[in-house]
Amino acid sequence: MASPQSALSDGAPGELSEALKEATKEVHQQAEDTEFMRNFQKGQVSLNEFKLVMSSLYFVYEALEEEIERNKDHPGYAPVYFPTELHRKAALELDMAYFYGSQWRNVISCPKATRMYVARLHHVGQKEPELLVAHAYTRYLGDLSGGQVLKKIAQKALQLPASGEGLAFFTFDGVTSATKFKQLYRARMNAIEMDDSTKERVLNEAKKAFLLNVAVFEELQELVSSSAAMNGLLAQEKSEPHRRGPASIPNGHGSAASGSAETRAQSRALPPSTVPMRWVVVASLVLGALAFFMYAI
Repeated sequence: MASPQSALSDGAPGELSEALKEATKEVHQQAEDTEFMRNFQKGQVSLNEFKLVMSSLYFVYEALEEEIERNKDHPGYAPVYFPTELHRKAALELDMAYFYGSQWRNVISCPKATRMYVARLHHVGQKEPELLVAHAYTRYLGDLSGGQVLKKIAQKALQLPASGEGLAFFTFDGVTSATKFKQLYRARMNAIEMDDSTKERVLNEAKKAFLLNVAVFEELQELVSSSAAMNGLLAQEKSEPHRRGPASIPNGHGSAASGSAETRAQSRALPPSTVPMRWVVVASLVLGALAFFMYAI
């Protein structure tokens, strides 16, 4: 992987936007080649996993935008302060209400990896605000780059309303042209004054932002895998009485015990879960796709 310093030299352009693109080139390629990305493009998305992903994103954007508001006048961020055009918290609140109902704040939870991401955002905003631009760039320009593609995939796979309910996160009403806006954003970002040392730290922070996203969807994959395995066991338990019934012998000579033992042996021979594997990886597919799109900018 090219070092941050080599992104500033060795012929690489000196502008921050180009340096970020160069410094994250390898992780971009890794995200592009993941099975997560390929499967998501096939529309393998279930509603429950999609809701889980979107609720995690809510916590991320809540923290990011709290710190942006705190630092909107900081010289290291002020040039790229576009709340009307970019901020996603309000849109995610609409999506949460659509998926979970009016009491959604009491329903959604924040997994460990998401909490770590949130903690990093608060640390940067409060202790190293000059690095906040790295997180804003990787998230917002990624949302603009891939948002429409993801919106169409999710809308079709989940059969969501054509009017857009549940997909407010992917809708940027304040941006009439994503291409032109991204050009403006890059120009404003390149105008931020920073020395080479600070620029190197920003590049490192952008890569850290990527790794934080990876950790989030890997944890979500584990949660979904555990849920799928549990559903499989519950399905077996529900079907066990039906298998046990015919095994009972009317005269009762040890019939119940014998039937139960036989049934348990049959159960042990069955696969641990019959839940389709695509349900196991959906959460990671969505965030994997988001991670890819955040670097396709």
